[in-house]
Amino acid sequence: MKELYDRSYFFDHGLRFECIRCGKCCKWSPGVVSIDKKECPRIAQYLDISPPCFIEKYLRPFRNGYRILEKPNGWCPFYDEEGGCTIYSVRPIQCRTFPFWFTILRSEENWYRISRQCPGIGRGNLYSKDQILTIVQSTFVGNRLDAGGIEEK
Repeated sequence: MKELYDRSYFFDHGLRFECIRCGKCCKWSPGVVSIDKKECPRIAQYLDISPPCFIEKYLRPFRNGYRILEKPNGWCPFYDEEGGCTIYSVRPIQCRTFPFWFTILRSEENWYRISRQCPGIGRGNLYSKDQILTIVQSTFVGNRLDAGGIEEK
């Protein structure tokens, strides 16, 4: 992985991001929000339901874990228009690491395309190249339990 840190990226001088809890990423067109099996008990406890109940009601098998079932309109079931993300403090790692995903950071073009949809990009905390790469690395299978430096608010 050292070679990933040694090469040059469009974000060599860092990128700014601050989740403003607008919910736009919770309401984008349908997609897959994956949850590692190890994340289920924490979220279930927060919702005050048993892990099996949480899995049955909100998840479906996906790869080595689960995916969140969307509402019929494509929205996340944990998004409330008035209150935002109802599980924000225990949201899945996929959500906590957004927008520092490999697919978004593959090119400057991808980053700017997403920045036009996410008002939190370009404001708030300046994440260094090393922080960004650590976050990206945390999203790979096997590293899923560490949020990779994303601050909880």
